[in-house]
Amino acid sequence: MLWRKERVVVRQQRTIKNQFIFEGIGIHTGVKVRTVFKPAPAGTGIVFRRVDLDPVVEIPAKAEYIDPGEVKRNTTLARDGVQIHTVEHILAAVSGMQVDNLVIDIDADEPPEPADGSVLELVESIKAAGVENQGVPVKYLKITTPLSYYKNNVELLALPYDGFRVSYTIEYESEFIGTQYISLDIDPSTFVSEIAPSRTFALMSDVEMLRKEGLIKGGSLENAVVVDENGIMNEGPLRFPDEFVRHKILDIIGDLTLAGAPIEGHIIAIRSGHNYNLPFAKLLAEDLKNKLRSVSGPGDGYWDISTIMDIMPHRYPFLLVDRIIELEDSKRVVGIKNVTINEPFFTGHFPGNPIMPAVLIIEAMAQVGGILLLSSVENPENFFVYFMTIDKAKFRKPVIPGDQLRFEVEMLILKKKFCKLRGKVYVDGSVVAEAYLSSTIIKR
Repeated sequence: MLWRKERVVVRQQRTIKNQFIFEGIGIHTGVKVRTVFKPAPAGTGIVFRRVDLDPVVEIPAKAEYIDPGEVKRNTTLARDGVQIHTVEHILAAVSGMQVDNLVIDIDADEPPEPADGSVLELVESIKAAGVENQGVPVKYLKITTPLSYYKNNVELLALPYDGFRVSYTIEYESEFIGTQYISLDIDPSTFVSEIAPSRTFALMSDVEMLRKEGLIKGGSLENAVVVDENGIMNEGPLRFPDEFVRHKILDIIGDLTLAGAPIEGHIIAIRSGHNYNLPFAKLLAEDLKNKLRSVSGPGDGYWDISTIMDIMPHRYPFLLVDRIIELEDSKRVVGIKNVTINEPFFTGHFPGNPIMPAVLIIEAMAQVGGILLLSSVENPENFFVYFMTIDKAKFRKPVIPGDQLRFEVEMLILKKKFCKLRGKVYVDGSVVAEAYLSSTIIKR
């Protein structure tokens, strides 16, 4: 029987390596604001902290904290009467760079607007701080059935797709904007080159209305593209011929971050804006909750069997690892194998005296080490691990049904796609086997 593997998306949760400060002016308040971006443990998500208040108020970037009364031309989060306005650009930059866990301290109710109206400056700060894997798999919101939202001639769809793609259509009466459409697969590379440089924009008629409402006190032609009846008021050309629709993609990436997990699917938006993106984010968040209730996905803090099977090509009867409970990126991994009397090899090894074959203990160790090696590359599901040598293998005690094997594998050498590993196997705290392994990876 041939087994066909559906493409999956597998990666570790990520945070920044070093904290950094991002300062500027709030686009609506005009107030100088200081934000401090800090690394956060796996499973934290994106959390804003109003440090100008006593006590400090934490507001997670999740759909349940969307302030429905403040959905106008920005995205506002609220908790216990405390608000943070205009978070969409920060969320877009963080999500576009695939940073999953972050604490953002802010000393006002609105974050600073990047100086040029795009998120390039913030992206460069994230890149300078560095991004690191955290040894825990990402929980994706995988779109398995179409989800739709339709209101006031605005359409939003989420469709199944291998990866994350956004297709966006805008329609403006202004001849200088008009109808624009773009469709892109979004990853950090395309986000930086195709989306991050696009600037926020407004019609001059809207600018006048917003000013009357006491908003955009920090707005200017330096941090926004403004269009009037005569054309673009800013000096210099647009960064892209379709810069307007690209910025709309930036906005929706930020807004849909509030769904609570990276999306694996195709998002289609027609004539949408924040006041439609946010109800759609809530719809996606509810879909995520339903999936987490009904489907066995990655557990908190470990790699479960479904995630292991997304990475490893092995299947019954040769998948010999049940769970990864610790993973330090490119350094160390700890895996578990529960040995039962139902193992197929016990039929002949040996009748009446079941003992796990030593060669399969090494194979299981190698599979745990393979996950460590695959964790060091992007898109690990696209590679095979080939083991090259086994050295100094020792077997100290027999392994029998009822034992739980704990594999502790350490990376000794990692050079491009070659590594050398040292592994030990424990049962109830006692070493039952150990060996040195070397391996390489190749494309599937």
